Amino acid sequence: MTSERSLISPAVAGIKESATLAVSSKAKAMKAAGEDVIAFAAGEPDFDTPDFIKNAAIEALKAGKTGYGPVPGTPELREAICRKLKRENDLDYDPAEIVVSVGAKHSLFNAILTLVSPGDEVLIPAPYWVTYPEQVRFAGGVPVAVETQPEDGFRLTPEAVAAAITTKTRVMILNSPSNPTGAVYDSDALAAIAELLVKHDVLVISDEIYEHLIYGGRKHVSIFNVAELRERGVLINGLSKAYAMTGWRIGYSAAPAEVTGAMKRLQSQSTSGITTFIQSGAAAALDSDGADVAKMRDAFERRRALIINRVKDIPVLMCTEPEGAFYLMVGIGNLIGKVVAGKEINGASDFCLTMLDAIKVAAIPGEAFGAPDWCRFSYATSEDTINAGFDRIAELLKDVG
Repeated sequence: MTSERSLISPAVAGIKESATLAVSSKAKAMKAAGEDVIAFAAGEPDFDTPDFIKNAAIEALKAGKTGYGPVPGTPELREAICRKLKRENDLDYDPAEIVVSVGAKHSLFNAILTLVSPGDEVLIPAPYWVTYPEQVRFAGGVPVAVETQPEDGFRLTPEAVAAAITTKTRVMILNSPSNPTGAVYDSDALAAIAELLVKHDVLVISDEIYEHLIYGGRKHVSIFNVAELRERGVLINGLSKAYAMTGWRIGYSAAPAEVTGAMKRLQSQSTSGITTFIQSGAAAALDSDGADVAKMRDAFERRRALIINRVKDIPVLMCTEPEGAFYLMVGIGNLIGKVVAGKEINGASDFCLTMLDAIKVAAIPGEAFGAPDWCRFSYATSEDTINAGFDRIAELLKDVG
């Protein structure tokens, strides 16, 4: 007899493919087939890694740094991370409290599996990055979306947080600046949220991967700067976004010794340490003066202004004005029930599919982010590309009232 039991474990069977990677992959496949696709899908800077970072890794490679490294990262890199956290964030961590992982997504995975037990509720501001709820489910936890409103800049209010907390709430995941909304929290907003977390004994995972991409002269503030949460939280960061090092896969966590020890044990039985010689490049990046980061941020800020204006010039679309990261949430609520290019639009997925098929423009539908009337456009692309893409969108929607 043939067993009817699935070959796939329930934990893995329940994981959804990343919507952002799926759309990006389809757009890349269409481009590879020779189609003229304009992509606003990927969360990846279109800049190359600065040469001084590459050279540091090359020199380490030439010097023979090709063997296994320590599970939590080389001492050189963990010390550089601690210097960075002190210099830029006024946070004191010891190298023993740092774990370097295969990108910030892996750091999050380690943190969630370490802190979340089956049945624990995890508060996640919505719209949210697609990976948060999937990782929580994999750990056996229950993701609880805490709705935010466009009129509040998609920022959490203390009232919404208080209403979402129950006796089962274990962790809140906070992402500032936010993917996908670009929302940024100031010290007052963070203090109000932190007060509730402390009162209800809720842990926090603070994803700060976009900290260097904040606009209008504003500065990044960590929730660990405004409240005594250091011993009850995990800070997540990495080098992918600010330093254009996406393919290097370098993320890191900073957490109290008990949590770090558990995360190291988990990583020791999965990936072990990351590639040894690239850690020298990462250390060079973190110890640099930030000039290359500033140049990229300035370019993103110009693109941000351009894409906002292009959306506002199309009457049936709307958008908020993101304060950080490199994403724009575009509202398509006025298109619901309308026909575009022969297809009735009943949500963001319909609109994104119509754009891709009709005008070969790729964006991410908001259903994946918990925002079915919104689409995420990445402006990590050139101003010429932004203009070309929105020329097509304007033409597509010119007769839709």
